[in-house]
Amino acid sequence: MNEHILVMEDDAAIRQLLEQFLSSQGYIVTAASDGIEGLQLWNKNRYDMVISDVMMPGLSGTDVIRIVRQQSNVPIILLTALNEEHHQIEGFESGTDDYMTKPFSFKLLIKRVEAILRRSRPTQSGNWLEFHELRLDIDSYNAYVDDTSVELTTKEFEILKTLVTQAGKIVTREQLLDQLWGYDYFGDTRIIDTHLKNIRKKTNIPYIKTVKGVGYKLEHQ
Repeated sequence: MNEHILVMEDDAAIRQLLEQFLSSQGYIVTAASDGIEGLQLWNKNRYDMVISDVMMPGLSGTDVIRIVRQQSNVPIILLTALNEEHHQIEGFESGTDDYMTKPFSFKLLIKRVEAILRRSRPTQSGNWLEFHELRLDIDSYNAYVDDTSVELTTKEFEILKTLVTQAGKIVTREQLLDQLWGYDYFGDTRIIDTHLKNIRKKTNIPYIKTVKGVGYKLEHQ
């Protein structure tokens, strides 16, 4: 999956370099010249990461982050020429995941982007499958949200497991039916909708999105 990164940077030269360098590494990049434009873009699309300058006209990077953090836990990296400790502390307190001072190495930036995105993806460790606060015990079919046990039926567990392993991708109703019921199922495909309704109610997680007329997708925004 090619992650989509929103870049906010008022310096045109740095903004162009960020676009070119991130794109060359396979990322999809959308760029804004200030915080106001950045928020407008944020409200129109789904992004896997935000990279923002701190000192921008209109809205500062830290102001933007505070707004974004009210809506999402998307990974955020701050870029700034302000290298004093209290500026870095302010950045972390606003909700950023990492902080790089200018001038910075583009190669180091890429390594940090890769590391942060890797941590934000669903991971499987041993027989556990995790996505943010959701944890699935593959062996026992037990589900947990913030370490609180959630009672799911076998089919509900399998549907949620499929969505987590395919996080960021659309999973159609037909795919779920074929995988969980088999190719000989001839019933109403809307049975999946009923199971998803129950899963949402039981887990109360905001990540399961309905793709109208197609199926479902698990995403962190």
